[in-house]
Amino acid sequence: MPEEKKGQNNKEPQKVARGGLTYAASGVDIDRANQAKGRIKELARATFNQGVVHDIGSFAGLFRPDFSRYSKPVLVSSADGVGTKLKIAFMTGVHDTVGVDLVAHCANDILAQRARPLFFLDYIATGHLDPEVVVGVVEGLSRGCREAGCVLLGGETAEMPDFYQEGEYDLAGFIVGMADEERLFRPEDVQPGDLLIGLPSSGLHTNGFSLVRRLCFKRLQLTPDSYVAELGRPLGEELLEPHRCYLSVLDKLLEDDDLHGLAHITGGGITENLDRALPSHLDGQVNRESWQVPAIFRFIQERGRVDREEMFRTFNMGVGMVLIVEAASADRFQEALRQAGDEPLVIGEVIEGQGKVRYG
Repeated sequence: MPEEKKGQNNKEPQKVARGGLTYAASGVDIDRANQAKGRIKELARATFNQGVVHDIGSFAGLFRPDFSRYSKPVLVSSADGVGTKLKIAFMTGVHDTVGVDLVAHCANDILAQRARPLFFLDYIATGHLDPEVVVGVVEGLSRGCREAGCVLLGGETAEMPDFYQEGEYDLAGFIVGMADEERLFRPEDVQPGDLLIGLPSSGLHTNGFSLVRRLCFKRLQLTPDSYVAELGRPLGEELLEPHRCYLSVLDKLLEDDDLHGLAHITGGGITENLDRALPSHLDGQVNRESWQVPAIFRFIQERGRVDREEMFRTFNMGVGMVLIVEAASADRFQEALRQAGDEPLVIGEVIEGQGKVRYG
């Protein structure tokens, strides 16, 4: 988000000698950036809690964490971007969902370490700053932070003429959370016979969009406004469906000793993510027939003639988070998840092996 700069606050633009260069003439308009600041501050404040030390606008964000719930507190961090899903935002002019994607992705990543988010920072870079677009992006970031229970503590907006194509921007984010070091998920805690419980994704989340764009917009010659019968809605709406954040449904289960691990299913699918939670002597045996693959993935596979194995190592295929649970407690976990409003399914088990994912 734009920061307050020394010498820029509440001052009239300086007069420039005739023919002299200005920053605005070079493509960077500070006054235009200032137009968005007020709204951005309001959006950030909507996420504030007692940990925030001061308001947006200083050179750095300050946060005072509560260490009382942890015997050995450790900070857990993650950084990510939205990737080429941003291209869909550019095509549709819808900019208030990609911020949700970014926060959810980062929050889920540290959740897989048994950490809860504390605060989030964003970085938006563009060639020509459009205040309405930036505010739209930050609206999504604010909504994502509220869903993840964390603070939008600050950020930066960089205007770099001639670096990005007109109407485009890049978006990255950085999250910091906290966990108890003695309670972090460790692969060695996973045991043979543990069951794998899958939680539904909301669709593509933020992965595989290079393949999807090539298929939909080049090979099939569709547009974001194209109504796709298999999906029951316009293509753009489906592709912009925000990445789910799983904190709210998992929050009460995080401290349960019978939860042995979590795997956030992102780029690489179940194939390349579940194995990260497994020790080297155990495999995850996944039954691909145990859940109904959502329509968007069937559409991609059929229309693109994509091999099934390629689908499962590129997309989440309808499963966005996998819990590794003590078998005797699986029914209890599923009931707790249903009570939290989710639709859990047992999708496999842990067996002897070599730290890989097998499909049955």
